[in-house]
Amino acid sequence: MAEKHIVVQGAMCKCQFGQLPDKLKVLTHQKEYANDKSAAKKLIVTTKEIGAATFEKNTFGNCMKMGVPPPPCKIMVTEWQKFYEKVQLSNGGYIILEDSKAVCAIAGTPCIEIIDHGQRAEAGQQNFKNADQDVQQQINPLVDAESMYSKQPKNEGIEFGKQ
Repeated sequence: MAEKHIVVQGAMCKCQFGQLPDKLKVLTHQKEYANDKSAAKKLIVTTKEIGAATFEKNTFGNCMKMGVPPPPCKIMVTEWQKFYEKVQLSNGGYIILEDSKAVCAIAGTPCIEIIDHGQRAEAGQQNFKNADQDVQQQINPLVDAESMYSKQPKNEGIEFGKQ
C-alpha cells in the first residue's frame, strides 16, 4: 500500500457534479498541524469538518445533479469516508487522507474528492546544509554554494571610512 498524505487546510477538492474546485477550511480545532514549521497555517482536516461552511467559497460552481438548467452548488458535507481510523484528534475527529471522500447532502453519495492534499515542503537551513553542493551548483549556478558553506570572518581587514 502506498503512503498517503494527511489533508490540511487549503487542500483543493472537487465534486463530480460541479465544475470548479474549492479549498477546504478547518473550523473545528486550532491545535493539530501538519507540514508547517510555525504551526500557524496547516491545520489537519478531520471528519468533524461537516456542514455548510466547510469550504472557502462553499460552492463547486453549478450542481449538475439538480437538473437543467443547473442551479448554483451549495456544499453540504454530511460525512467523510475512507479516513484514518487509528488516530483521533482533540476535536474527536479522525484524520482525512488524500483518498478520502465526502458525502454531499444533495447527491447523497461520496461525490467530493481531494485533488490536492495541501501540504507543501518548507525547506529550512538544515535542508540546505544536508544538500549536495554539486547538485546545488547545477540547480542554481548564480549562487556560489561552496562559499555559503564556509564560515567567513566578520570585517577582518576592512577599515571603514578609508578609500
